[in-house]
Amino acid sequence: MDFLRVTGMFVAAALAEVGGAYSLWQWLREGKSAFYGFLGLAALSLYGLIQTRQPFTFGRAFAAYGGVFIVTATLWGWWVDGRAPDRFDWLGGAICLAGAAVILWAPRR
Repeated sequence: MDFLRVTGMFVAAALAEVGGAYSLWQWLREGKSAFYGFLGLAALSLYGLIQTRQPFTFGRAFAAYGGVFIVTATLWGWWVDGRAPDRFDWLGGAICLAGAAVILWAPRR
């Protein structure tokens, strides 16, 4: 498993999922046009397609992805919504990424 390829796929999946959910949020909660809804659905579909290309079993790929999603959502909230994370957001994100790393790369028989 190529670390950079796997990491890139997780980041791409996270951006597609968070971006898709954000687009749907904009449409349904903020009154944006239906175009945002279609864009969101397309991005969420892309997320699903990217995740299925991971070289891990379903359970490992999606469990580890949770940590990447949490950090991506935190960063999205900061960069797009202007809500700066506090030290507990950073600590929680680091813990989640550490857990994801254990799930993916712990030595197994």
